[in-house]
Amino acid sequence: MFNRRHPSLSKRGVIWGLWVILLYTSPPSCFANFSQAKQLIYKIKEGLPGGTFIGAIGEDLHLDFTVEPPFLFNLPQKKVNGQYVNLNSTTGQLYTSATEIDRETLCPDNSGGRGCVLSLDVFVLPQQHFQLVKVKIFIEDVNDNRPKFPVDEICMSVPENTHINARFAVEHSAVDPDLGPYGVQTYWLVNDFGMFTLDVEQNEGGELTPFLIVTEALDRETQAEYITDIIAEDGGTPPLLGAATFKIVITDVNDNCPKFKESQMNVTLHGNTTKGGHLARLHAFDPDLGANAQISYAYSERVPRDTRSLFHLDRITGVIKLAGKIDTGTATFYKLTILANGPGCIPAVATVSVHIIKVVTGPPAVIPRYIAPENDGELTIKESEQAFSPIAFFTVKNIDINQRVDCHLEGTGPFRLGPYQTLKNEYLLETTEPLDYEKTQEYELIVVATSSQGLVIKTFLKVQVLDENDNAPVFQQALVEVSVEENNPPNTFLTQFQATDQDSEGRGEVIYLLGGDAPGIFVIDRVTGVLTVTISLDREEKETYRFIVRAVDQGTPRRESLATVVVTVQDRNDNSPRFIDKDFTFFVPENFPGYGEIGVLSVTDADAEENGWVALSILNGSDIFLIDTGRGALRAKTSLDREQQGTYQLWIEAVDGGEPALSCVTMVTVLLLDVNDNPPIVLFPQSNQSYMLVLPNTLPGTSITEVYAVDKDTGMNAVIAYSIIKRKGGEPGSFAIDPETGNITLKRELSNRGLYSLLVKVTDHGQPEPLYSTVMVNFFVNETVSNESYIQSLLTREAGIEVEERPWFKGQMTQGPERYELFPCQPVLIALSLTCLGLFFTVVTLTSYICCKRFKKQRKKGSEVERPLKKKNDSIQGVNRKLRPISNI
Repeated sequence: MFNRRHPSLSKRGVIWGLWVILLYTSPPSCFANFSQAKQLIYKIKEGLPGGTFIGAIGEDLHLDFTVEPPFLFNLPQKKVNGQYVNLNSTTGQLYTSATEIDRETLCPDNSGGRGCVLSLDVFVLPQQHFQLVKVKIFIEDVNDNRPKFPVDEICMSVPENTHINARFAVEHSAVDPDLGPYGVQTYWLVNDFGMFTLDVEQNEGGELTPFLIVTEALDRETQAEYITDIIAEDGGTPPLLGAATFKIVITDVNDNCPKFKESQMNVTLHGNTTKGGHLARLHAFDPDLGANAQISYAYSERVPRDTRSLFHLDRITGVIKLAGKIDTGTATFYKLTILANGPGCIPAVATVSVHIIKVVTGPPAVIPRYIAPENDGELTIKESEQAFSPIAFFTVKNIDINQRVDCHLEGTGPFRLGPYQTLKNEYLLETTEPLDYEKTQEYELIVVATSSQGLVIKTFLKVQVLDENDNAPVFQQALVEVSVEENNPPNTFLTQFQATDQDSEGRGEVIYLLGGDAPGIFVIDRVTGVLTVTISLDREEKETYRFIVRAVDQGTPRRESLATVVVTVQDRNDNSPRFIDKDFTFFVPENFPGYGEIGVLSVTDADAEENGWVALSILNGSDIFLIDTGRGALRAKTSLDREQQGTYQLWIEAVDGGEPALSCVTMVTVLLLDVNDNPPIVLFPQSNQSYMLVLPNTLPGTSITEVYAVDKDTGMNAVIAYSIIKRKGGEPGSFAIDPETGNITLKRELSNRGLYSLLVKVTDHGQPEPLYSTVMVNFFVNETVSNESYIQSLLTREAGIEVEERPWFKGQMTQGPERYELFPCQPVLIALSLTCLGLFFTVVTLTSYICCKRFKKQRKKGSEVERPLKKKNDSIQGVNRKLRPISNI
């Protein structure tokens, strides 16, 4: 037999040798292709939802998915690019991940329109199929950003004398991070007031600049400013808009000249009027602002020099007073021409006609006597005085008995002049209501006495109101809300308070103080009202501060008002996500259903809003596991088998939603608990058709052979017990098996030659139910194996000895068929057994006769047909050759 196999081995050796030589001299073309990386290009739009199909790498490479082992696809750089895409490791299909792709975030420097590309390296595995595939995903822009101006309010100054169609560039252009037609396309005004229009110019770089065009003549005195909104519009469908407040301030130019309210005035003056008497006051106005509106009064050159010296004109106030003594004998009328001068203007002209009335000797006279403090004809009265406070007495003298005098008051103000009680020619001047310095500071009054003969006597009086501390400071805002980012530098400016006090001098001076509820970290400048914080704030420590600010004047007694300030600390992304535990360990029974919840990873972030939003991702093992970002639940995509891998170590990354994002990593260990899902596997004997030669003179107690089995489970699930559940041939109790080791020993002498068969059951100790396997152990009792074909025929007939699998065995096993009751009806069993036994011996006799005849013919033709053993497993035979001759079991 050995000589018969030798030529075939030689031929195989030659073939293998030629194959090795061919392999080294001319490598197959498939190996040459491994060195050439292939490239695939896909295009997607930004902002696609998670799970959107991108492309199938395997199909686009035209791979043959029927090869063995099957293809696997892997992303080696998952942390960099895997956050945007998910790769199916089996099919090679690419999908978008839960992280939405924002082109402007992924390619911040892509404003030039070069294209935004996400580059991936994909490994095609295993090693015998290895390819490196370069995948480029072009991210196409969508109109997901609206134009935005750099400031909320754009202020532009335009002189009021600007010519029509003059153009002014709006320096603050809107910015839109989208590309091409999705960028800013035009600008327009919400309201042009019929005075303006907006034009857009494009420079060489493609940037649009809006220009304000004046379409009508402007007049600051008519309207000083125009407030509208400027709109930037992009080219999307529908377009997106950005807006900013657009304030057009009309600046003043000196385009107005002074004008008199009254260009003609008539004044009557008595010849006995004392020096310093008030004659008149001229009023001119200029609607311009500042220096353009300054007015000075002067006499015209037409007015003689002596007249100018007689009537004094105040160049600032326009007040005319009597500066000398009037000579009633030479003059009865004076004409005064007054000029109102403004910068760069033609003077306005007003005429004052002064009529002089001659006074005869001993005319009636009005004698004033002052109650309120007086100085050179000016009375002073405090604004705190009550209504109907007396100011002055007026007595009319030199009244003839036959004359009647009417005395009345001219001028405006809360005053009245009336007879004092029942006294004749006595008049009292008093207030009619409390005075208010903040409304009117002085009053000009004229006491007019008219006689029955037509004589008019005028007495000019000036009342000056004295200020008192009757007003408290008033804040511009009673509630001031301030926002400041946390981690600010010390002494950061927060806001500036402004309070006004209508009182004068020190009574109107305001200082600022913090209320008693203000934390010590805040400081306010007493003079300027600037509020600062001296330390760096932490939102996670305290988010809102609320306290009082006082505005105190310097009057007596002091008056104050209060304002409330609310300081809100805005969050910054200064806290990384933090897992509740440093690492996590989850115990899961194997065969746990796919997508079942393995465990929950709890993670927190002390920041607020987007800065505190946390997303979880798996850095390794994402082809097997996935994580529920919402709950932090870890799940397996498929059912796990402990026998393939019992422990998984995953790195889980938590990333918050801040800019820039912060993250932390934890390790998760998944331990698979063993489940009794594997029955024992019999390694020896290798089949139910193998047998062993046992000599008839073998002594009882001799170890004949053993049954060897293993179980892939662990623990009690892998503890194996052996038992004989069925015997065929020989006497009962001839063989025994060790339940722990599976060692089979001879218990009685073998008196009969022939085939002995034992059905051995191999059972584990698994829970809740044990699993088992069976194997047929065959012994051929004889001095030698003279006819192997005959033995094989016997083994073929014995194959039907109840080897079928039955329900899992429950309960304690017992050795030997003697204790194993198969059926409850024992008599029926015995009858069936005898019938089957008779049929069996008939078949054996016929088979033996046919085999003997064939055996004799073969013995004549061939040599060395008798072998003591079948050599299917030379290693096992070599081990047991010293003990006994055996064949493969």
